Amino acid sequence: MFGKVRAWSRRHEKLAGVLRVAPLATLCAILAIPYASAPSTATSGPYLGVAGYAALSAALLLPLLWRDRAVASFAAIALISFGQWLAGVNPLPANLAVLVALWAVAYRCAFRWSLAAGLVTELGVFLAMSRWDTPTLGMFFSASIFAVTVWLTGLYASTRRRYLEGLEERAERAERERDQQARMAAAAERARIARELHDVVAHNVSVMVVQADGAGYALDSDPEQAREAVRAISKTGRAALAEMRRLVGVLREGEQVGTDYTPQPGLGQLEDLVRGSGVPARLQVGGVPVELPEGQQLAVYRIVQEALTNALKHGGPGAQALVEIDYSGPELVVRVTDDGRGAAAPRSADGHGLIGMRERVGMYGGAVSAEPLRGGGFEVLARLPMVKAA
Repeated sequence: MFGKVRAWSRRHEKLAGVLRVAPLATLCAILAIPYASAPSTATSGPYLGVAGYAALSAALLLPLLWRDRAVASFAAIALISFGQWLAGVNPLPANLAVLVALWAVAYRCAFRWSLAAGLVTELGVFLAMSRWDTPTLGMFFSASIFAVTVWLTGLYASTRRRYLEGLEERAERAERERDQQARMAAAAERARIARELHDVVAHNVSVMVVQADGAGYALDSDPEQAREAVRAISKTGRAALAEMRRLVGVLREGEQVGTDYTPQPGLGQLEDLVRGSGVPARLQVGGVPVELPEGQQLAVYRIVQEALTNALKHGGPGAQALVEIDYSGPELVVRVTDDGRGAAAPRSADGHGLIGMRERVGMYGGAVSAEPLRGGGFEVLARLPMVKAA
């Protein structure tokens, strides 16, 4: 219950501040009736009248609305009360605002401020009682006990608040550490699955290669043995595919369910990619094209796609791009250049395009660089050893 009230007060700070002051304001309004009906000679000090009573009460109560400035609120109320004492005006119900402000200082501020506020309150109690006709030590002691009780209550509430905030902070830190450990455990598990996938593929492919060699040797001399070898290859291949699907399914946990049977793009789709890139671009092919493995073709396609995306995002208006594929050397050279802003283009803080290109090229022992050109523009250059498709 108290937690809900505290949460509500945090969401509606201004309304909560008004509700805190409302009981004391209501008390002042109720006691204004006998004050107004009393004759002006009934008080030992100056008679303020209804307007003066209301003005002084409002001046004492309004600083209580300064919820986030407890010291300033207490100082303002204490100064107003001291001015009231200097003018000889008798204490009003609104002077209880000093105790409310004292509690707020003890609750919200450091101990040195709460101690200073407590001493000022004690001085105020002494000054107020010194104007009475017959002040006694017992009366001063009783009033001091009341003020000290309010002060200690504020200190206790402050200590408990800090204790609860510490518990909440520790709980949040423990939750973050738990989530981090869960992510680390998931990453470790995925790394283990990746190693296991490598072992499964390597083992089954090795078995299939041996069986295929045996079938090739026995094809003429022992057809039955060759058929058995082919059946073993088929069985091993199906087992490898099933195991790969199981392991890759774990690695893809959380992705959209479903299987995409669309072939992966390759060099044959580069022209369509260049035409639909969104930036004016043209494709230029040098040398005699060589049939490359599908994985290497996909790597080239993704490199060109990422480079054209960067040209579209950072090249600026009117930028044009040139995609060059060169088969003439010992390496496949992929160069994508644009005439955009180059070094003047803003860098994206969360971009992973270059990292992805390096990973794809690194799979085939190649290298990639991406840098602005002199005089403007940007260049992405990738070199991959050419491996003919089997």
